[in-house]
Amino acid sequence: MSEAALVTAPAVERVAAVPTAAEAPLIRMEGVTKIYDAGEIAVHALRGITLEIESGQMVAVIGPSGSGKSTLMHILGCLDAPSAGTYRLEGKDVDDLSAFQVAAIRNQKIGFVFQTFNLLPKASLLRNVELPLLYAGIGGSERKELARAALDRVGLGDRARHRPAELSGGQRQRAAIARALVNEPSLVLADEPTGNLDTKTGLEILEIFDRLHARGETIVIVTHDPAIAERCGRVVQIVDGRIEDDRLTR
Repeated sequence: MSEAALVTAPAVERVAAVPTAAEAPLIRMEGVTKIYDAGEIAVHALRGITLEIESGQMVAVIGPSGSGKSTLMHILGCLDAPSAGTYRLEGKDVDDLSAFQVAAIRNQKIGFVFQTFNLLPKASLLRNVELPLLYAGIGGSERKELARAALDRVGLGDRARHRPAELSGGQRQRAAIARALVNEPSLVLADEPTGNLDTKTGLEILEIFDRLHARGETIVIVTHDPAIAERCGRVVQIVDGRIEDDRLTR
């Protein structure tokens, strides 16, 4: 996934929070279906997903390869649209928005963390973390201040001028988390965030997510690892494009 796909939006006014009823969940999916046209064969990636996620929850989405969990993540992140059904984020039907508005939501309301980090190799960590703010039209001095604060939150304040190649895998993933948080998003989406890390470093990254959750952040983690899933407060299991199980772990 390219950096542009995550934050593509020209300098725009900040997206205002949509007033919602007190009981409205942060995320509401109803009957979401996704069908990909693969020539003569239609691939049904999602088959009528209905899902609600409350603000402040930490949710694991698990399932075997090809189950549809990555497709679900892409729709949650406004990187793809359902073939049928509705997806509401903060009470707003995403399908009713223009491409420009959806790009602004990706930039300002959703933070992405991927297995492959997606950092720009020739840019410093500070510049990498600044990028969502740049696309949101935030001025230079404020941008740097917010980016430094985000790096401080993940313990990388002293690495701001380093490039990704000068850091360990764990440090690069922490930088990716800082970039995801810099815009104070409503939702953090993490796709196999420890997949490229050794066990010890992976646990350090999961501890960061634990701290974010304790602060009230809403986090959805796609993973194939049951041990990671059990750290979350809720586990949603996807099998053949359907929700097979949805349970609380604590």
